[in-house]
Amino acid sequence: MSSSSSSSSSSSSAIIELGNLHSPEPFPAQNPFLFCVYINEDYPAGNAKMEAPHRGNGADFNPDAPYRMYHGDRIPGFPRHPHRGFETFSCTVDGLVDHTDSLGGAGRYGAGDAQWMTAGRGIVHGENMPLLNDRRRNPVRLYQIWVNMPGRAKMVEPGQVMHWVEEIPRFRAGAGGRVEITVWAGEIEGRKALAPNPNSWAADPANDVHVLRMVLRPGGSYTLPPPAPGSNRSLYIVAGPREPAKVLIAGEAVGVNKYVHVRQGVEITVANKGVETDPDMEVLMLQGKPIDEPVVRQGPFVMNTREEIQQWAELFGPPFQPFQLIMTPFLPLFVAPSSRQAYSDFRETQFGGWPWDENAVIFPKDKPRFLTANGKTTYPPSVKA
Repeated sequence: MSSSSSSSSSSSSAIIELGNLHSPEPFPAQNPFLFCVYINEDYPAGNAKMEAPHRGNGADFNPDAPYRMYHGDRIPGFPRHPHRGFETFSCTVDGLVDHTDSLGGAGRYGAGDAQWMTAGRGIVHGENMPLLNDRRRNPVRLYQIWVNMPGRAKMVEPGQVMHWVEEIPRFRAGAGGRVEITVWAGEIEGRKALAPNPNSWAADPANDVHVLRMVLRPGGSYTLPPPAPGSNRSLYIVAGPREPAKVLIAGEAVGVNKYVHVRQGVEITVANKGVETDPDMEVLMLQGKPIDEPVVRQGPFVMNTREEIQQWAELFGPPFQPFQLIMTPFLPLFVAPSSRQAYSDFRETQFGGWPWDENAVIFPKDKPRFLTANGKTTYPPSVKA
């Protein structure tokens, strides 16, 4: 699936591919990333049950709607669904997410928190966005990044790690401190991200996995050092001045709602050439060494061969046709050597079952941010247990 029109640059350019972003469709990504989804919603005030006034249709991804319910009914989000063989890395900016899973894990996170979840041999989870504010709007912004796992790690035990915003490295850089950088993964200028799950491709520094969010005020610029040899790097410009000439990557005017894949081994300067009345520029950077294993993808399915993709279509039936695959990117995804085995395992075990009364679980309105995993509940530093 291609979610953007793209073009290649000249051999002398640091940019090797430039294309358009069409949220809420997945962003094009380079190995070891499977894709990235940017959720940017301005939900209305919720009712007493933290519900939206609009009912979803089960696959609500209309880019022209005032807001999207995704797979939710009255609560926007993604009710229970299975994964296998990869990781989700959910990096929030605004709003809250309520998480539940088949291991009995649960959590409420957001407003800058980040959650690593390793699907491993299989997990069922739900991610729902309660509309806590009943007198004002409920903005939600987050990136969910899907990171592949090498074959040797695809069947590890599932698990999750929460990074609270109070502990995530964030610093100002550039002349006048006009650039704010959040280090969700990797290390830059001596600021090292919190540790991911131990079986993550990102856990080994040699794999050079970096996830950075950069916010550049007008007049701000920042030069990213070259990545490690062999690493892929992509930049996603999701906000900034309207005029393309004010949004520069490696000296080239690219504009907003664009992505760039950059040449390996080169430094890249990101610059907001706007004036003070222009908006900030926001850029997500994904970087890492590729996993040298076959990957075949169609919509939300990532397998090792096209035959396995076809097996998935046969197993799930007519609803899972290419158009629906494009418009419903969060349906079950197994990244595994055998799709038939993954489906068979899920059918027999439900990846541990579902210990919750509802498919779309949300917690009480006054519940603070928390994480329950392995029978233990923890809270961020700013919350008193």
